[in-house]
Amino acid sequence: MRITLARRAAVAATLGLTLLAGSACGAVTSANDDADASGEFQLADYISEAVENGDPLKIRLSYHDPSLAFAVPIREGMERAAAELGVEAQMIGPTGGSAADQVAELQTLINQQQIHGLAVSSASNDALKPVIAQAYDAGIPIISFNTNNPESKQMGFVGQDLVASGESLAKELLGVLGGETGKVVVVSVDSGAGWSNDRFSGFQTGLKDSGLEIVGPVNTGNEPSAAYNTIESTMAAQGDAIALVSLDCCSFTAGAKWLEQSGNDGKIRSVGFDVQPQTVEYLEAGVVDLTISQGPAEQGYQAVKLLVDYLKNGTEIADVDTGALVVTPENVASVPVEG
Repeated sequence: MRITLARRAAVAATLGLTLLAGSACGAVTSANDDADASGEFQLADYISEAVENGDPLKIRLSYHDPSLAFAVPIREGMERAAAELGVEAQMIGPTGGSAADQVAELQTLINQQQIHGLAVSSASNDALKPVIAQAYDAGIPIISFNTNNPESKQMGFVGQDLVASGESLAKELLGVLGGETGKVVVVSVDSGAGWSNDRFSGFQTGLKDSGLEIVGPVNTGNEPSAAYNTIESTMAAQGDAIALVSLDCCSFTAGAKWLEQSGNDGKIRSVGFDVQPQTVEYLEAGVVDLTISQGPAEQGYQAVKLLVDYLKNGTEIADVDTGALVVTPENVASVPVEG
């Protein structure tokens, strides 16, 4: 049983709340029988009652793989927002990045009716679309964070424009290479993931007509030693490569380790993503040229805030772009470490 936003606004008016008539991005006409005639999002009764009664709100951030180092600053941002806003927030998700496990976990949460807001970083856009729709149709405010799923029923997105970030990386690489042409090897911990595809798409666009030959993306996996071995064998097969490019934090540090241990630092140029502690060390040592930060702590913080502001204040849900900050040896000391 759910109530429409119009009914909720009438009830909430007596409590001095201002509620929106419809939310951005996800407020699309639904073919589901449970949606009202206008196609507006309908908040579940149990959530509306919790808000009206002042009950503690439970927010969940479903990250595609909480075992990744990148999850650490996201969790820190989430916890900071929860403390400031007086809600209960928790990161969940499948270790290893299984889309099927992420879907199953979310379905259980939705059916239990124990959460009041949900943010999802999809392990697979296609696999997560149905469960995002399930949450939306069940009246649970749902957004995406870190990994966008624009064709789903998400009500908003918090994170970096991944395609644009790939284009930015390509632009920075061209500057580093200074007109040199040759092979560019691209690696990713999960080359089949939606976020990886988006970044690679932007990277390809950014290098169009550059004269550079792209090799990859090569899938390294997330386990550090396996990623290192994959990069080592790949670079051996591409002995004339002039650059090693990573689409994420973990393959970037594995690649940097290979550059340093093989004596190729300074010979093969390297760019990638995120500001992990190891990445900072490699930047300061000159092993890699630059990295791009996407503000992971801000992603965790803003994902919670967006949902809580909507529930408590009726603030319209809108996308939040956490940007693409280029980090070099010259400015790395002033940039927060992400992990």
